[in-house]
Amino acid sequence: MPRRPTFGQAVTLRSLFPTQFYDAALGDEALVDELDDACRDLAAQDKAGQRWSKEHGYRGYTSYASLNDLPLRDPRFADLVRLLDKHVAAFAKEAGFDLGKKLKLDSIWVNVLKPGGTHSGHIHPHSVVSGTVYVAVPPGSGALKLEDPRLPLMMAAPSRPDTFVYVEPEAGSVFLWESWLRHEVMPNAAKQDRISISFNYR
Repeated sequence: MPRRPTFGQAVTLRSLFPTQFYDAALGDEALVDELDDACRDLAAQDKAGQRWSKEHGYRGYTSYASLNDLPLRDPRFADLVRLLDKHVAAFAKEAGFDLGKKLKLDSIWVNVLKPGGTHSGHIHPHSVVSGTVYVAVPPGSGALKLEDPRLPLMMAAPSRPDTFVYVEPEAGSVFLWESWLRHEVMPNAAKQDRISISFNYR
């Protein structure tokens, strides 16, 4: 018969399958300032992106559906990708991915979120690592909200107080996570635009 543990007996409690979240500084403050100008220029010039944002209720501007060649279009974005490659490689190593290849940039886009703007919960299908680098983050402009990935699997599980984690970025922050991790952008309560650049690697 199996032995039952008695009160006071040593018990091992292990955390299995942890969710990794990467938070680092980009490492080039001057480039962050240059990207601020680059993002604002795109928001003013990209008419297709402006139309898409308006038609889809995005409060502000995103190049998500209009431009897929930012590193070729502007050397400032090419410089950014060279730095992101290093961050993503470090994250992949810490996450223990068995890849057999180097992760490469699949898509990258600009987000200019106006006051009151938000982005509802979503994942990034068909990608391995997703992330955001923050360019302009006025105080109160909204945290990144991350959802406990076990939520869809909880059958009769009792509620927990910490099923969401809120991470506050600052200008120059790089956040990375596995693309299946559901997340959302909280409302921009600042009086200025919040500017970020999001991306997928696969």
